[in-house]
Amino acid sequence: MSSAAEQEAVAAARATGDGRPAVVVNGARPVTSAPPVPVRPGRPTPLGARFRVGPDGVAGTNFALWAGGAEGVELCLFDERGRESRARLTELTHGIWHGFVPGVLPGRRYGYRVHGRWDPWTGARWNPAKLLLDPYARAVDGDFALPPEVYGHVRDWPDQHVADTVRDDRDSAPYVPKGVVVHDDDDWADDRRPKTPWADSVIYELHVKGFTRRHPGIPEELRGTYAGLAHPAAIEHLVGLGVTAVELLPVHQFAHEDHLLSRGLRNYWGYNSIGYFAPHAGYAASGTTGQQVGEFKRMVRALHAAGLEVILDVVYNHTAEAGELGPTLSLKGVDNRGYYRLQPDARRYADYTGCGNTLHVVQPHVLRLITDSLRYWVTEMGVDGFRFDLAAALARSMHDVDMLSPFLAVIAQDPVLRRVKLIAEPWDVGSGGYQVGAFPPLWTEWNDRYRNTVRDFWRHALPDVREMGYRLSGSSDLYAWGGRRPYASVNYVTAHDGFTLRDLVSYERKHNEANGEGNRDGTDDNRSFNCGAEGETDDARILALRRRQLRNLLTTLLLSTGVPMLVAGDEMGRTQGGNNNAYCQDNETGWVDWSLLDDPAWKALYDLTSRLIGLRHRHPVLRRRAFFSGRAHSADGLRDLAWFTARGAEMTEGDWYAPAATLGMYLSGRDIPGRDEDGAPVVDDSFLAVLHAGDEPVGFVLPGPPWAERYEVVVDTGREEQASEPGTEHPAGSVLTVPGRTVLLLRVR
Repeated sequence: MSSAAEQEAVAAARATGDGRPAVVVNGARPVTSAPPVPVRPGRPTPLGARFRVGPDGVAGTNFALWAGGAEGVELCLFDERGRESRARLTELTHGIWHGFVPGVLPGRRYGYRVHGRWDPWTGARWNPAKLLLDPYARAVDGDFALPPEVYGHVRDWPDQHVADTVRDDRDSAPYVPKGVVVHDDDDWADDRRPKTPWADSVIYELHVKGFTRRHPGIPEELRGTYAGLAHPAAIEHLVGLGVTAVELLPVHQFAHEDHLLSRGLRNYWGYNSIGYFAPHAGYAASGTTGQQVGEFKRMVRALHAAGLEVILDVVYNHTAEAGELGPTLSLKGVDNRGYYRLQPDARRYADYTGCGNTLHVVQPHVLRLITDSLRYWVTEMGVDGFRFDLAAALARSMHDVDMLSPFLAVIAQDPVLRRVKLIAEPWDVGSGGYQVGAFPPLWTEWNDRYRNTVRDFWRHALPDVREMGYRLSGSSDLYAWGGRRPYASVNYVTAHDGFTLRDLVSYERKHNEANGEGNRDGTDDNRSFNCGAEGETDDARILALRRRQLRNLLTTLLLSTGVPMLVAGDEMGRTQGGNNNAYCQDNETGWVDWSLLDDPAWKALYDLTSRLIGLRHRHPVLRRRAFFSGRAHSADGLRDLAWFTARGAEMTEGDWYAPAATLGMYLSGRDIPGRDEDGAPVVDDSFLAVLHAGDEPVGFVLPGPPWAERYEVVVDTGREEQASEPGTEHPAGSVLTVPGRTVLLLRVR
């Protein structure tokens, strides 16, 4: 607690004309400098800590930190017992403080103390009492605790209106993790990237810990880790399912928020990054003083060897330092004004993320930080692509979202990054932040309009079927411009954020009480249908309908044009008990329950999902590389795409604008653009998909020539167990009874 004298000092400072409190400490003893460490001239690039052997044969580490507005930088080295030694970096080149320290070998822990003015009213928040994590640290040892000492300001200052302006001079070093010097000499010569084309991709979103933590086939000591995901038991499930890429929830080093720790919870999802080069140490089985880097690489190699690409969910829009009342962990203490977007008064942060701060990507050094990180994960960690959380925040220029922004321009011309998979979450929480369909051709996007439309169709809540037609056929209304293709749309029904697929058909209201926020967190717009009871039930009729709805949703997703994304566990009925915001549930609520596969009903759902993915892989008509034209390309009038009502007639303009529970989609395998690897035309079977969301059966008239002479049933979601091909055949012109809430996929014969 502050002294009366300190409070008087603040009061006096307020009366000085501009109303700004002076620099005031909380009464703790100032940090004293340890004996200096000898420093030789170093290099300003590359940034971070780089071990090397000099021309004179002396081994050591070059340290380089951008802190453009700072007055001084101290490198802090820690031995095995945690004792701190310091080296003042005196060389300054274009805002980069640097120096070479002999004898510092891989495995050594380090951090920085940065000196400068303390004037939060102008955005200056330098405080050398706070040990800072190197933004370029490649490994991090230790976890973030959030006692008062890790805050640059006095948290318990009596006047909370100015608390963030009162400097706290207590040493934070005992309470924060340290960076680790890592020597990286891996050339990846033995690795073979799958390089799966976008149109052939099926993405599987998973959490490293949640996917492996309860897997009975993974040794206990490896569960919840990178090594666990690399284990043959984990890979066997992925390969058996048929997905082509895993999209990992954030694996950058992240911190837990104070409000969660105070409630005995943790940040489970990891959207609270603080180290953009470091694999999160909490997912390492082998150690945290650099071993996590090698373990992550071995995981990537194992997945590549199985034909699986690795996509990282990355959070470059904000950091774990939150707003002006957040902790001082790294960038805030390195150069607050240089790294973060500030409001016009400079004391407070511009928040386009809902997390307290937003990185100022227009600044060259911030853009460099992000692109250096991306290239590092591609070239030195082996990953194949990225999904950018709140990507619209990265595309903002000074204020507005700008598709010609520096970030997007740099990515487009970068010889490494323009060749990997790039997925945008095309929105943020700021004004004008919703940008679905607006990202440039290099990008694919999470298509939430697909999610909403499919959910609404299967709960029979669409005002008309136009939206459903667009979403099933690749969302040409959003993406058919500028050379974009159908695979610009990442189609999904569920994601980590929201209900699981099973909960989507079991709950109509969120049940987030376990999060400790009074059930106020998480969206209320779930577009779900509980099939007649809220939550778990023993009613056999309701349970059967729920399983049918799950089959409908998965079948719709995997038959749609675009890139399908599944969420780990949805293929076997994972539930979170109605929690639609399980970001803090690092427990059985958030982990995949593998015992579900012992239940024949859930095993049947897994088998159907695997079969549908296999069907998609075998049939190019289901994964087109170009949009449908809807025009006849031959004299018989057959078109590449046609839509039918239950009467067997092609849909008219009026049909599209009317509510409808039944929709027929004809996909011609005769008119697929492009050629195969041998230069031959691509030819496939033709299919008719019938989607019926009504409760009662409907008679569907099967279209006759030129569409087909007869049809063979390939998939029938009205059945618990799917018959193996070939299926029952029906002549064209006959009336096929489609049960309520059913998808039928028929092959043209």
